[in-house]
Amino acid sequence: MWKLLVGFALFAALAIFILMKSGGSIDMSGEKHDVAAPHTESASAPAAAAASAALPEAASAAASAASN
Repeated sequence: MWKLLVGFALFAALAIFILMKSGGSIDMSGEKHDVAAPHTESASAPAAAAASAALPEAASAAASAASN
């Protein structure tokens, strides 16, 4: 069992070493959020308003169909 753990540790160390030396942009710090990209809330606002306006109509249609 200890041989498996040692083998895994050596393989992981070798893999990380090769990835770091390959010149690629390897980032081990987790998920990044790009703050440079603009948040386009104004473009999605009309679509959200249209969807919320259609919601009561669909709900009332479903309720009236269920009551028949």
